[in-house]
Amino acid sequence: MASDVRHPAAVQLSGQTIINELIRNMEMGQFEMAYSTLLPCVFDVYLHPDDHARLAGIIPLIVEDARRALGTRVSELNRTQRGFSFGRAKKPAKEYRIACAVWIVEFHPDTEATVPAGDVEIHSELNETEQPEYRGTKTTLLGREPSVTSRRVAAATQAVPARPGQTTFAEIRYEDDSGPQVYLMTQNQVRVGRGGDDALMDVALYSGDEVSREHLLLRRDAATGQFLITDCSTNGTWVNGRRLKKGVEEALPERAEIGVAEVLNLSFEAKK
Repeated sequence: MASDVRHPAAVQLSGQTIINELIRNMEMGQFEMAYSTLLPCVFDVYLHPDDHARLAGIIPLIVEDARRALGTRVSELNRTQRGFSFGRAKKPAKEYRIACAVWIVEFHPDTEATVPAGDVEIHSELNETEQPEYRGTKTTLLGREPSVTSRRVAAATQAVPARPGQTTFAEIRYEDDSGPQVYLMTQNQVRVGRGGDDALMDVALYSGDEVSREHLLLRRDAATGQFLITDCSTNGTWVNGRRLKKGVEEALPERAEIGVAEVLNLSFEAKK
């Protein structure tokens, strides 16, 4: 996530800074369950190409150190959870744990020209196999707004780069209460709405209650490449000024302005 203080561009990115950002990303990506809390254990670290080239020879050492630091932080979180409560019974503490057998940390040079020199952008997942209802956590170091994409997609004014081998099917630009955002659609179905702990959105909007928890569904027909949209909301969805019928899937033009409850707009553009 973006820090509140912008660091001078002249300051070189250090291994300690990267590890601190990995820990912060892990803590922001918590996925709470009834008896335990899962933490991300798969991290893709994107660096400016110059920073990646400079650190390439010691990346295995940074990874080794990061794994130790992440494990230590999980142990600290669990010790804190087991603290004593005086005067009344305390609920059983939820254990912090990870789904992977080991921490997976991979470094990549940023090929999309979105990560400045001296910055780091981290994408994380709860497990090696990405779950369809959990889009992971994206964090950045410098003065770009934080985003937890499991609940909130706040990609600052820059798009999250697609992972190697991924195809971007469409781009969605919008501005919610957290500022201007860009979401790259790399899967065939995207859920859009305010979200919540039991309603995890791919595009989770910072907005008021006018926006439904699950407001609309975007779907791409893999066979034809056609995009479709379904209104799932209470307060309505519009496409180029025309209100959709709730629950009825309709064709979505390759370029469209999608109105959400008359409080914000999504600019949708299909990518060839």
